[in-house]
Amino acid sequence: MLLDLLSTRAASAATNMATDFLSLQYYPASDHARFRHYGWHQTACTFGFGQKIAEVREQLSTNPPDQLCRRPTGGGIVDHRDDWTYALVIPRGHALYDARAVASYEAVHRALASSLRRQGCDAGIKENCAPDPDCSGGARPTVCFDRAELFDVIQSPSGHKIAGAAQKRAKRGLLFQGSIWRPAVGEIDWDKFENTFILELGALLHADPTACPWPDSWDESVDSLAASYATAEWIERR
Repeated sequence: MLLDLLSTRAASAATNMATDFLSLQYYPASDHARFRHYGWHQTACTFGFGQKIAEVREQLSTNPPDQLCRRPTGGGIVDHRDDWTYALVIPRGHALYDARAVASYEAVHRALASSLRRQGCDAGIKENCAPDPDCSGGARPTVCFDRAELFDVIQSPSGHKIAGAAQKRAKRGLLFQGSIWRPAVGEIDWDKFENTFILELGALLHADPTACPWPDSWDESVDSLAASYATAEWIERR
């Protein structure tokens, strides 16, 4: 298997969400995984597909971002104003595609925590949610980095949340949208971290990381879907 590495791009919230979804929908082959790290043109927050827009806006009312977009994945509100964002697509047929959501979540986050530790960050995994009655979340959205949930990446020993993610399984594969809160990590070499994380993911997936050009006609497809994701119909659908 190959782990296709797309080059880093910065874009609007709608374009980033569209690109991630198309990475899942237009998957190249069953023996390819796909990874990208990306940035944001303006301050942005995203929120899970099933969340109610009124509750999201209430949570962000004291500090609203320039851009707000509904994700194709689940989860709560993610503040991207000072994060390190990535997307991973795992093809159908891979063991992690067939695994329970909690198992794929744990596996990717263990690779991420290991990569952070190799940069000197005291990162671990939240192993047990029993002491926290809110750990499993609920219908009301919360800002992602306010509270650690099961198998999130956390600071050790403080337990403060470093990284979380949301997932979507579809016919062609599993989309994993992840976010690392930079202030919780501290001063590290992010380029070295990215290289280490890619190698850890390659080992996890039994895939060789390989630089990959953006797919033919990709921009046209992304622009079309991004235009849809930027509409009130998509953002305010619930």
